[in-house]
Amino acid sequence: MDWGNVTTEDLIEALREVDWSSPPRPLSEFFSRFTVPRSYSKWNSRLKCNLYYYRTNYFLLIVLILGLGFLRRPLAIVAALLTALTIAFLNDRPVIRGRPSAKRVIHICGRPRWVFVFVFSSVSFILWFVSCGLLTVLWALAAGLLATILHASFRTPNLKARLNTFREEFRAVWRNYSEL
Repeated sequence: MDWGNVTTEDLIEALREVDWSSPPRPLSEFFSRFTVPRSYSKWNSRLKCNLYYYRTNYFLLIVLILGLGFLRRPLAIVAALLTALTIAFLNDRPVIRGRPSAKRVIHICGRPRWVFVFVFSSVSFILWFVSCGLLTVLWALAAGLLATILHASFRTPNLKARLNTFREEFRAVWRNYSEL
């Protein structure tokens, strides 16, 4: 595949269609053969190829760095869980037995949903502020993304990565062909 002609939007759309359940690549392969790219086009091609091929490894790397960031601020874990719970409270439609509810009001433990959303979001906001967790998460995300970009930039793609890329290109062409 000519990675020089792939746009960022194409890469993001392809990553949405990817099977993320594939196991990570071995660490011996992940940490072998680093070189500096010779030109901008080689760097761009290498970056896209490695991001696609080592996607599971990069995801685990970012999760590991975020986990280390949360270890520094344990109260931020509680804030993150409360934020997730608040989002979960907001993420449902009023449905009773598979049909939309006429009242359009959701109750949790006999109280309107907005009460729980307000309480949980307020507590999570206070915890994020008190624990300086948001700053920790942002630094951890920045470090994880920087490590990912650096690795993808300097890791020389091997034959397996190129063959895997060719296989995915063939699948994409076949998918477009079958839609006709």
